[in-house]
Amino acid sequence: MGGGRDLSSNAAVWGERLARLRLRLFCPSCMSEPLIVIGNGMAAARFVDELGKRALGRHAVAVIGEEPRLAYNRVLLSALLAEEIGVADIELKPKRWWQDRGVTLHYGVRAIAIDATARTVTLAGGTRLSFSKLVLATGSQPIKLTMPGMELPGVHTFRDVDDVNTIAASKGARVVVIGGGLLGLEAAYGLAKARAQVTVVHLMDRLMERQLDAPAAALLKSLVERKGIEILLNANTARIHGETRVEGVELTDGRRIDADAVIFAAGIRPNIALAKDAGIAVNRGIVVDDHLQTGAADVFAIGECAEHRGICYGLVEPAYEQARVLARHLAGREASYAGSIVATNLKVSGVSVFSAGAVMVGEGSESIILSDLNHGTYKKLVIARGRLTGAVLIGDVGDALWYLELIRTRQPTQRIRADMMFGRALAIRSEAA
Repeated sequence: MGGGRDLSSNAAVWGERLARLRLRLFCPSCMSEPLIVIGNGMAAARFVDELGKRALGRHAVAVIGEEPRLAYNRVLLSALLAEEIGVADIELKPKRWWQDRGVTLHYGVRAIAIDATARTVTLAGGTRLSFSKLVLATGSQPIKLTMPGMELPGVHTFRDVDDVNTIAASKGARVVVIGGGLLGLEAAYGLAKARAQVTVVHLMDRLMERQLDAPAAALLKSLVERKGIEILLNANTARIHGETRVEGVELTDGRRIDADAVIFAAGIRPNIALAKDAGIAVNRGIVVDDHLQTGAADVFAIGECAEHRGICYGLVEPAYEQARVLARHLAGREASYAGSIVATNLKVSGVSVFSAGAVMVGEGSESIILSDLNHGTYKKLVIARGRLTGAVLIGDVGDALWYLELIRTRQPTQRIRADMMFGRALAIRSEAA
């Protein structure tokens, strides 16, 4: 049988095609319900995937993306900049995947207007598309601070593939990265790997202040500096110097840093203009309820552009949770979104970092800490009322997902308290004893 074909590997594909055919034969009205997704990023791709698993063929899906390429993984941009991977490696789904799900892709084109009453979306160039359901997954844009010199050639942001291609010209150059959060450190790492001389300028007193406590941030700073990246904390940028292009950065305390390029990575701002112009309620983000619906009927928002219960998450995992809930809701199943446990589990400048939940000790909580600075590891578990409520890990993140599960499920930890710092395997053995 060595020369035969294994048809079992195609079972899933044929199953999807048969399901689609049945819908066309027995439910033609379902196929006429147009659903438009504005945005072709990670949230949009996950939503289409989740919807296909639950209601394949129920909607005629069209995805509109301003970037002239298929959806890709933004988390891997630093690795792309460092030339550790290629552009093909960050693509989330191949073109055939979208075709097999009957999705019409409009990428490289911008949606310029929404008429929520007439239920139409107008594209640049004048094309008008009708919808019965509309999902806004418009993402965010990088914040560029207002200061003298911002208009000089050599000032960039770090947000998409085009930014990577532009910044790649800075290999071997002197680069100042403004912002010591996740995005800034990722840009710094990619540039350092690409042989640039990098200085990170951060306004706050520690790196990644939203995700890390002071000891964890201090360890991360030390580990990042070992990679040849200079870190300046409590540093406020006053102006960018240069005649015809960037020559340096001046701080408010008078220090000047010579530079051939400046990368702004000082945060992101949700893209809400399209919704706001359509009369849809917005605050910092596009306001949604527990079904991810906006103030307009049958118009929804997910991902970085969405604001739920006053929170814009700006992270991948909450966007994926929202995509899953919305797909279930649009498939006619009971589903609601109650918010997300904020978690980061990434390599930051080549250093493994995990942060989840409430990482600062407050009233009614306490912490257990294990620190081994010589080996570059730090663990902190925050406990309140006998349950794990937060965790920070640097270096050794092997049990990160287990800690996240404990936080999300609010499982009582009294019986494993003495051992859970040392990992799941030991804690489970102790609990069973």
